[in-house]
Amino acid sequence: MTTTSARTPRPQPRGGRARAAIAAKTLRTDRWWIAPLITVVGLSAWVIYATVRVFMHKWYWVEQYHYLTPFYSPCVTDRCVEGSSHFGQFLPGWWIIPDAALTLPFLLLFRLTCYYYRKAYYRSFWLSPPACAVPDGHQSYSGETRFPLLGQNLHRYFFYAAAIISLINTWDAVLAFHSPEGFGFGLGNIILIVNVVMLWAYTISCHSCRHIIGGRLKHFSKHPMRYKAWTGVSWLNVRHMQLAWITLGTLALTDFYVMAVAAGWINDLRFIN
Repeated sequence: MTTTSARTPRPQPRGGRARAAIAAKTLRTDRWWIAPLITVVGLSAWVIYATVRVFMHKWYWVEQYHYLTPFYSPCVTDRCVEGSSHFGQFLPGWWIIPDAALTLPFLLLFRLTCYYYRKAYYRSFWLSPPACAVPDGHQSYSGETRFPLLGQNLHRYFFYAAAIISLINTWDAVLAFHSPEGFGFGLGNIILIVNVVMLWAYTISCHSCRHIIGGRLKHFSKHPMRYKAWTGVSWLNVRHMQLAWITLGTLALTDFYVMAVAAGWINDLRFIN
């Protein structure tokens, strides 16, 4: 057997001409930049609104109907108005401390490390890459192997925190049916319930939840209940991107409605009591 150290030359195109040199960064002629642009505008608008609301420290609780916005749940600072604190007030009411400081950091980390949101802000804010067949906006790429991107691997643990926070939001929605005057039902209750349902749908559609339910199983036939649950979560998982955006919308809508009622801008539409 003979060997050769010379590399086999690449075949030349017909006619012996070299490949054409293309100066353009991409040959795409469609408006590929629209999707990243919409993502930047949408996420930026939501972050600005949420940041302003979190540090307003007012118009988050409607005593008459027990409406509490999810941006302030649970309210745990000594600045919280009476009745809005369902888990005590054990943090100082400094301006820089959010009233929901117990949950907001974990919600932020859960969203930041979400598989869909990674794709969204990698492509839109970091241009890495901005679209298919479009070159990366960076000269080098090391993946999620260095700080701070190494923290993306903690997503599965933030999922547990998000599930607990969803339970708290569910409790808030249930309490809203019991106002000081007794059982009541209004438009605010519908908005709170819809928001909670969407939050649960987004949370359990998480890839980590799907793995927890159906992972490490060799035979689904021996675990019919887990297989059924895994099938349902997989159905939601396909819609994880849509649920991610829907929940941003329901969170902002719920907060704005509670703010409007608490500030006296509008009256809650009541159906019972």
